[in-house]
Amino acid sequence: MIQQTLLTLRLGFFSLLLHKLRSGLAVLGILIGITAVIWLVALGEGVSYQAQQQIKDLGANNVIVRSVKPPQESSNAGGGGMFMTYGVLRADFKRLTTNLPFVQDAVPMREIRREVRNNDRYVESRVVGCTPEYATLNHLKLEAGRFLTARDGNPPENVAVLGAETARTLFPVESPLGRSLRIDNDFYVIVGVMAERDASAAIGGSLAAQEFNLDVYIPLSTLKARIGDMVFTSRSGSREGEVVELSQITVSLPDVEHVEPAAEVIRGLMEKYHDKVDYSVVVPKELLRQAELMRMMFNLLLILIAGISLVVGGIGIMNIMLATVTERTREIGVRRALGAKRRDIIRQFLIEAVVLTSVGGGLGVALGFLIKPTVHAVRWGMTRFFPDMTAALPPSIMQLEPRIAPWSIIASLVIAIGVGVLFGLYPARRAAMMDPIEALRHE
Repeated sequence: MIQQTLLTLRLGFFSLLLHKLRSGLAVLGILIGITAVIWLVALGEGVSYQAQQQIKDLGANNVIVRSVKPPQESSNAGGGGMFMTYGVLRADFKRLTTNLPFVQDAVPMREIRREVRNNDRYVESRVVGCTPEYATLNHLKLEAGRFLTARDGNPPENVAVLGAETARTLFPVESPLGRSLRIDNDFYVIVGVMAERDASAAIGGSLAAQEFNLDVYIPLSTLKARIGDMVFTSRSGSREGEVVELSQITVSLPDVEHVEPAAEVIRGLMEKYHDKVDYSVVVPKELLRQAELMRMMFNLLLILIAGISLVVGGIGIMNIMLATVTERTREIGVRRALGAKRRDIIRQFLIEAVVLTSVGGGLGVALGFLIKPTVHAVRWGMTRFFPDMTAALPPSIMQLEPRIAPWSIIASLVIAIGVGVLFGLYPARRAAMMDPIEALRHE
């Protein structure tokens, strides 16, 4: 059986070599189709990866634990005043970092509205007590100086980093670095200024809008030591106070798939140690759904690409094989007259079709690995010869890196063999069903 198959395979090769141009064009059609599949899948994977990273940058792999003021359940604080203790605790932060095994990072912060002054200039800012990781988490970039470091908070130092708009308002002419500003009755030395950043838009009910340019960042321990956890506000002749240790804890996970399980663990820990619902566990579900929708769209696109390649390549193979059957009608008649069975004829033509598609598929896979150098060459050529047009392109296009998907290589080879079998079956069956007498009479 093996010897007969090898003989048929050898005969198929020789038959295809009799028409080199026709066979070469058939191979070229499959080669282009398979290469197109691998290249487009690689580009699609690159775009998808880039989009996924952008979505992650927005916080899709974060779980946010926020302090939420519960319904009025205040107790008298004396002198007709009222105060309420609620929200996320420092002990919660320790528990989360200890009990969550796959936490990539956890960033606590406390925010409070304060008037920030430089002599007669002032601005209403959001004073944020945070750790050095806060800037990385929110993708904040420095314009001058430095951000907060661990040494600033241990022991608590009176240092501050200004948002871009805060710096322009308080120091319109001179550089703020090394100068002082006042928050309440304390003075802080400015060690850094952040670059301009667009406000983040609110996304459904998951993420609130934030304006970073009006912020003032101080060490979290400094905020606790200088301002404290209790905040008083005066309303209609009465004073109200709130005691809040942390405004928010942002837990960053290594992957989006870890978000929901981590949120469940966090909810369980918070419920165990909080008698009232003075917190909320926020999962950016809109971003997660957007990431999943984008993944599905790319998968659908890749399926369509593979389908088009299959149909185009298959039609080319079928046309070649039908022409071959017509040309070799007399040969088929002779083989049938000498005792060849229909399955032998079918096997012969199927092997010839599979040889064509396998050779084209193999060459297409080899060319598929050239996608990265080709993209780099095109990018270099555009930068070299069309600098103005290149500068006008979005950075995401110029930074796109194709990512060859291993499954696309396997799928391409399967498609190549499948095309040969599927579209070679009809010509092979048509050849086998010929009447031997009529085939012998064919000129």
